[in-house]
Amino acid sequence: MVENWDDFLVPYKQAVDELKVKLRGIRAQFLKIDGRSPIEFVTGRVKPVDSIKEKMVRRHISEDRLEEDMEDIAGLRIMCQFVEDIYQVVDLLRKRTDINILEERDYVHNKKPSGYRSYHIIFEYPVQMLSGEKVILAEIQVRTLAMNFWATVEHSLNYKYKGEFPDDLKTRLERSAEAAFHLDEEMSEIRDELQEVKKQGPDKDVRKSSDENSHLQ
Repeated sequence: MVENWDDFLVPYKQAVDELKVKLRGIRAQFLKIDGRSPIEFVTGRVKPVDSIKEKMVRRHISEDRLEEDMEDIAGLRIMCQFVEDIYQVVDLLRKRTDINILEERDYVHNKKPSGYRSYHIIFEYPVQMLSGEKVILAEIQVRTLAMNFWATVEHSLNYKYKGEFPDDLKTRLERSAEAAFHLDEEMSEIRDELQEVKKQGPDKDVRKSSDENSHLQ
């Protein structure tokens, strides 16, 4: 049983703080070496006590099984510019020795019925406490900025309607989720085309300009 929630949540808060620093450190290294990073930015939170209690009731989780059965008390979110970046970040996380990945859920290419897309990683993380090492469960969600925008709006609407969306709103949300994913795909294609032009060098642009001018003479 949880006697003191503040004490219970201490290792989760420490884990979130430590991992935010580590993940932001990875972003800084990428920027220094390559000029861009697959990690756009990182956020993290510890689930509020009211939300924990609500989920315990909804998922039938007893207090004495809370540490084992609730995976997202500590949660981090990694935002990426492109869909390809998501999988690069996932590969980086798989190689880390400070986390032990237990489960991966790819909702990017296997979207939920609502249209929700994201990549979820459930893992164990050791926290060094005064009393010794404590291993906690935590979750990382990796998604694009477009996916995050949709998920944030959908979550706020879900809270307002208590999950009981009118059919027309549910359909429009699904369509908007697809529109967000198409935007991600379009931006990836634009990036690829720009990179191809860059590889071909400035000569192509010079020749193209000369050809265009010759038609005007």
